[in-house]
Amino acid sequence: MPDTPQMKPWIEAIHAYTPGRSTGAGGRPLVKLSANENPLGCSPDALTALRDADNLARYPDPDATALREAIGAKHRIAPARIACGAGSGEMLQCAVQAFAGPGDEMLFAEYSFSLYPLLAMKVGAKPVGAPMNDYVVSVDALLAAATERTRVVLLDNPNNPCGSWIDFREVKRLHDNLPRDVLLVVDQAYAEYLGVGLDDGALDLAAEHGNVLVTRTFSKAYGLAAERIGWATGAPELVGAINKLRGAFNVSATGQRAALAGLADEQFLSHSQTENAGARTAFTAAIDALGNHGIRAVPSEANFVLVLFEGELSADAAMSAIEAGGYAVRHLPGQGLPYALRITIGTRAQMDEIAEILRQAAQATA
Repeated sequence: MPDTPQMKPWIEAIHAYTPGRSTGAGGRPLVKLSANENPLGCSPDALTALRDADNLARYPDPDATALREAIGAKHRIAPARIACGAGSGEMLQCAVQAFAGPGDEMLFAEYSFSLYPLLAMKVGAKPVGAPMNDYVVSVDALLAAATERTRVVLLDNPNNPCGSWIDFREVKRLHDNLPRDVLLVVDQAYAEYLGVGLDDGALDLAAEHGNVLVTRTFSKAYGLAAERIGWATGAPELVGAINKLRGAFNVSATGQRAALAGLADEQFLSHSQTENAGARTAFTAAIDALGNHGIRAVPSEANFVLVLFEGELSADAAMSAIEAGGYAVRHLPGQGLPYALRITIGTRAQMDEIAEILRQAAQATA
């Protein structure tokens, strides 16, 4: 008999999630463009709500009632079909835990949120990645990779780390061709950054079908990453499963107040969208101008751009140059992209500076 507690083998195999860096060599502070945070911060109204918080000796509303009502009013969803959590990550974890386990498979596109394989491994399920089509999710590849053991399909749309997006027709085609006992989770963490008129229709699918769950977060466009607030919607049975598994008092009182204020401040959200789109367009154009050096940007609908280094300048060398310039970005060898950097869209001035750093580095290797 072992004389110490034995970890489950599928837990022992996990490597802890690695967050985006904010420091360089020797702990030197860097401008953090490695975690897809909002460079504009959050709504001033949300900051006021945080400053005015009182009665901190009391537990928060365990059901986030007012927040669910506000989310429901904004998106025309019955509050009973909404669950709130400590970031959308908790909602994703609960969904996977409820419907997958040892011997099952969890399916996603090969380049997806790095948390996804960890979610599968935490419950003893096998993570399965399906090939993408030039860094865009391939519905055909996902369907071809599905087996009788597939229990959950995770689709981040827009995709992280690629920034690419598939439209309603493709999302619906994926759902229509999956067995009804397979849960489709559409992770819309970056949905607020989509261009005007773009909608993948997942909220409608979740309202109509019993095997579609949609998750969202206040961490990105709303700029409330520090408060850890996310939500999920789907059929009552799916929301009920999440509520069985989510933590008690899982969304802090301050988080609920900040999210309510941020949700109501449509001007801040619109400003964030406009600034992100402008800076992203200019940065993408600057990167595409380096195409003769084997550098290109994957077209993005999110608040980051995946930059590919397919010429003389390597991603490692590019990251070193960017770090020397005072910025932290995300290198992705652990996700099968050693030749790529995911660069969060900061201010326009910051993105201009990074583009110039890359231009000089590329010319130095020519």
